This record gives sequence, C-alpha cells and structure tokens, in this order.
Amino acid sequence: MKKLLVTIDGPAGAGKTTVSRETARRLGYAYVDTGALYRGLAVVAAENGVGPGDEKGLARIMENLTLKFEKDEKGDSRLLANNRDITDLLRTNEVSMLASAVSALPAVRQWLLDLQRNLGRDGAAVFEGRDMGTVVFPGAKAKFFLTADPAVRAKRRHFELAAAGREIAYEKVLADILIRDTNDSTRAVAPLKPAKDAVLLDSTDKTVEEVVDAILAVVREKME
Repeated sequence: MKKLLVTIDGPAGAGKTTVSRETARRLGYAYVDTGALYRGLAVVAAENGVGPGDEKGLARIMENLTLKFEKDEKGDSRLLANNRDITDLLRTNEVSMLASAVSALPAVRQWLLDLQRNLGRDGAAVFEGRDMGTVVFPGAKAKFFLTADPAVRAKRRHFELAAAGREIAYEKVLADILIRDTNDSTRAVAPLKPAKDAVLLDSTDKTVEEVVDAILAVVREKME
C-alpha cells in the first residue's frame, strides 16, 4: 500500500480537527495540525505585545522561535514553543483572530512553509490547515476541502469554547467566524480556497463518522 500524504483544508468550525485526527488514527498515519503552528506564533506574539502590523517585531520573534509537536503520555499531540508547552493557550477567540491576521503576512507563511514540508516529507500523514492542498503540498494525491454552514460552524465552536470553560456569546462567535472567513478567503497570499483537484465535503448534516468514511474511501482507492 502506498503511504499517501492527505490534506484536509477548510474554514474554522468545519470539523477539520476531529475529522483529521480520526482519519489519521484509522489510517495509522501521523496527524499534523498546521493551524496550531500559526496559533503558536500568535500566542508568543501576543505575550510579547507584538501585533500583526508589526512585521519587524514578528520577524524578531520568528528568528528566535522554535515550534515543534510532541506526544504526551496519553498519545495526544502537544505544541511546544521553545520547549514550553503552549497547547492550552491556542484555542481562545483572541488567538484565533490574531493567527488569522498574522497568517496573511508573506514572511510568516514562508517561515512555516519549510517546517510543514519537512514534517510531511515521508508521507503517511494527515495535514489539517487552510492551504495544505493549494500551496504547501500541491502534489499531494489525496486532497479534501471540508466546509459547513456558518451557523452550524459557529454552534460547534461555541460548544467547544464552553466545554473549555470560555463563556462567549454565540453571536460573537458567529461574527468572528464570518470575519475570519472573509479575511482568510480574500488575503493576497495563499487565500482559503479548495485545490482544483480536492474532493469537496460539506459536513453540515453529516456525522464525523460519515465524513471520515467518505475520506477513507477516496484515500484507499488512491492507495491501490
């Protein structure tokens, strides 16, 4: 069986993380959350008072920043910034919006491009992100673009935040998702869009199991 590189792109709240993790688990592949890398940079930038408009400040941070994934005792992936575990800081609304803003900068995307490609050099991995199939791995043989109705995506994210103890009004979550959709899809560098050869999947009315089954059917066909 071929060891494929699987890319799953899509907007916030489409279910990419859950679907990508389960797809990787069932294939026995590595799972890479590339959005966490942008969020990691955003966390460190915020801690140092550097905003998305301060490109010199971001350049200084990137020059001295090492991001890497490690598995904990449960087998879950953790993100370390200069060997400090920042995983629990990644999922706030503020970090999401800052990550979206810094990801539009060419210097930031170039900085992470080599890191992402190095992680995928041996295949047998599922990469979750926003430009995996279009920019980072244009030659990947199994590409997917996962989306869902914005209201459904906002409900999912609202539930996720509430479960983490972050009480944010649903209307605020929906507004932020719509803003991020616009920012991500209209940015000049690597805009959010399906690769021409990506399989489009709408998860609005589908369970995680149904989406994963659809992905695996395509992947296994390409493995033969």
